[in-house]
Order: sequence, then C-alpha cells, then structure tokens
Amino acid sequence: MPDSPAFPSAYRPTLQHPLHSGFTAASTAAEVIRGIDLNGRVAIVTGGYAGLGLETVRALHGARAQVIVPARDTSRAAHALQGLAGIELEALDLLDPASIDALAARFVASGRPLHLLINSAGIMAGPLTRDARGYESQLATNHLGHFQLVGQLWPALVRAQGARVVAVSSRGHRRSPVVFDDPNFERRPYDPWEAYGQSKTANILFARELDKRGQAAGIRAFSLHPGSIAGTGLSKHVSLEQLRQMGAVDADGAPILDPARGLKTVAQGASTGVWCATSPQLAGRGGVYCEDNDIAPLYTPVTQSDGSTPTQGMIGVMPYAVDETDAARLWTLSEQLTGTVYPR
Repeated sequence: MPDSPAFPSAYRPTLQHPLHSGFTAASTAAEVIRGIDLNGRVAIVTGGYAGLGLETVRALHGARAQVIVPARDTSRAAHALQGLAGIELEALDLLDPASIDALAARFVASGRPLHLLINSAGIMAGPLTRDARGYESQLATNHLGHFQLVGQLWPALVRAQGARVVAVSSRGHRRSPVVFDDPNFERRPYDPWEAYGQSKTANILFARELDKRGQAAGIRAFSLHPGSIAGTGLSKHVSLEQLRQMGAVDADGAPILDPARGLKTVAQGASTGVWCATSPQLAGRGGVYCEDNDIAPLYTPVTQSDGSTPTQGMIGVMPYAVDETDAARLWTLSEQLTGTVYPR
C-alpha cells in the first residue's frame, strides 16, 4: 500500500486485535457490566448528566461505584441525576482552564483515589468558535480540556494503584488526522466535520500515548467509538436533512435503529465505554481503540463489486490514529497548548 497521510508506511506493530469478547453491537451497558462489583471504586464521568454519559453513570452507579459528575450546568445535572442516590456533582467547564484546575485540585486534595475516569463530554460539528485562549472549540473541548484534566488528576489516578482512563472518540475520526501545522484553523478554511474528526483522532492518539506513559504507575487508557445515537444532544448543530443523508433518521425524522450498522440506542451506545472501563477481559491491556464491545481492527479499505464500501460490522481504526510518532507529537503539542506537563 503506498504511503499516504491515512496509511503511513511506518508505525509500531498494532495492538488492534479483536478479543472476540462475546458481546456484540447490540449489547447494552447493563449487560456488559453484569456481575462486576465496583464497591469501593471511585469514578469521574465528564458529560455524565446527558446522553451516553448519563447512561454510563447509571451503569457504574448500579455496580456500586462512587460516581462524580462534573458539569458546566450543575442545576441541569442535578435534575437529570434525580433518583441516583449518592452521585456527587462538581462544577467543570472544559473550555475554562481555571475551572479544570479547580476541580482537579479539589479532588486531589480530598485524598481519594480515582479508579475510573471516563471522558464522555464532547461537542460535534458546530460553527467556528474559540475558547479564551483562541483554540478551536471542538479540539479544546473534546481533547485539550480532557488532556489538562487527566494531567491534573494524575496523583489521584496513581493513588488508585490500578486506574483506567477512557476517551470517548468516534468513527468520525476518519474525517481528519490531526493537522499539526494548523490544528486551530488559523490559516485554513474551517470545516466543522474536519474539526470534529481531528478532535476525535486526538482522543485516540491521546489514549495511545497516555497508556504508554501511565503503565508503570498502573494507569491504562482506552478509546472507543460508541456508535451513532440519535437524541443525545450531540447532533444539535446537524440539520435534519444531514441526519437523513447520513442514514441516522428516516423520512419522518425518527431514529433508525440497526446496531449492526452502528445505529444504536443510548443503552447500546454507552456499552463500549463501560466495557472499556470495567471489563476484566482488558486486564493487562491498554492503548487500544474499541468498537462494539471489543478491540477494533485496523481499518482496511474495501470496495465491493458495486463500488460501495461495507457498512456492516466493525469499521476499525485509521492507522494515522494509532501512529506512535503522531501520538508523541500530539502529546508535546498538548502540553504546550495547555501548559500541563505530566510527571515524568
């Protein structure tokens, strides 16, 4: 295969080998966590008061974990989490570095370990906006804010003596690699889907490098594609016509459910993140990208006889999203952009 940005000619032999976990695209969060007891475990779930994040919180809470939900709108979060006794709410704005530092400082000062950190909060395909530092908002929210949060929570993750960090990425990472020469769209035309794809590729690269750096301290990291799930609020910037063209809704605007094509319910969509965070099948592993409750293979372009590409089953991860050189390069860039330097 010729060298290209999508398929670099040199990267470390991939870790992307499916385990055949026994779960499927149709498995729910409740099913993948069944029989797992998280009593005594502490979890933070960003975005844990809506959509996939809320379903993730329900699953972890049901398994007896102590769950903290950081939220920009704590009143809205409190309303969404009614009925889940013992959930802790914290203020957090991923576009505000001071807010990130304050949350992490409070948690670290509490002396508690952090066993599970699930970075579920995110935005998708919005118009060009920037944070206070001038960084493009999708990259800032989906990647840089979480990079800073994980770095500031590092002492608590180490304290757990066995922690997992889960980055909720997307199959949308296929839309763009990280464009290192202009990550914040300062010199190139802004495209909302390219910006989204870049941020989701960053999630995968971050988990790859984080796992490499964290293993000695007992910290493992994973990234994943949850599926395409209507009604979570993530698609608020996507028109109904676009959703129809994407095959996510029917002519009447009703969600199309077909797990084999990645079109899932919220309970099905949350399952892979919960599986990554809790499954004993992943013990001793990390740095991998997952789909449908299993480790996904590398993406291989396949064209069918009619010229179309397959839509059934796992699609896999683009090689540029697991490239070791780019993972290290993104790490250095992220430290520079956020001012967050992880312990060596």
